[in-house]
Amino acid sequence: MVSVVKFIYHLQMISKLQYKSIYIPVLLMLWLGLFIDSQSLAEQVHYSQWITNGLVLLCFAWVYLRVTSKIKKLMLYGIFLALIGEVVFSLLLGMYEYRLENVPLYVPLGHSLIYAAVFYIQKEKIIQHNKVRVVSILYWGMIVYSSLWLLLDQDRLGFLCMLGVVLFLKKKPGNELFFLIMFFMVVYLELLGTYYQCWAWPDTWFSTVSFITSSNPPSGISVFYFGFDIGCLWIYKKLNRQNWSRMKLLRLLRNS
Repeated sequence: MVSVVKFIYHLQMISKLQYKSIYIPVLLMLWLGLFIDSQSLAEQVHYSQWITNGLVLLCFAWVYLRVTSKIKKLMLYGIFLALIGEVVFSLLLGMYEYRLENVPLYVPLGHSLIYAAVFYIQKEKIIQHNKVRVVSILYWGMIVYSSLWLLLDQDRLGFLCMLGVVLFLKKKPGNELFFLIMFFMVVYLELLGTYYQCWAWPDTWFSTVSFITSSNPPSGISVFYFGFDIGCLWIYKKLNRQNWSRMKLLRLLRNS
């Protein structure tokens, strides 16, 4: 009887989630898309990566039609920014390598989908009502997670990146919730992608800095995604000055 009551309670909580139609498809598509592009499946299904490209494109369209005009613009800017970042860090610098030694079409689309998903997860009322507790749990969870990777797998790169996240959060107060959710969204993405061998990280940073050892994936690599998030917002500010000024004014009036 108790289990039935708990089940009904959880169903009610899920039904109250306002933005689940945006981020749940993204979470599911990250798993499905990476599974289809996995090394093991690619050996049996030709052009599996193109199947993932098509599915992620459909997911992008689904999410794009359900977000605000501001997030629509940020998602489009994100594709452009992510493509540049992937070419530089993967193809030119060799920081990590994709299965086919390319930059799959689904990757820049996926960056924008993750941005939108995190934005709407942190907007849920249940998250906002418990913001202080959620931030505390995620913050210490991040530190424990990266510390364990350092102790168990000599993941110095991931730990240094995590320290960079801590420093970043101290310099950007008020945005902790968004970036901490982003941290664990990236953890989810990277664990899936490396498990399915869609991409791989070398044992040391850029395969050249031998004393900075790395796990596959590095635990705190989300700090680079933070750069992507800030870059999208910077482009938005530059191309939408009037809207940005209006939004800042409304925020000041709301907090006054």
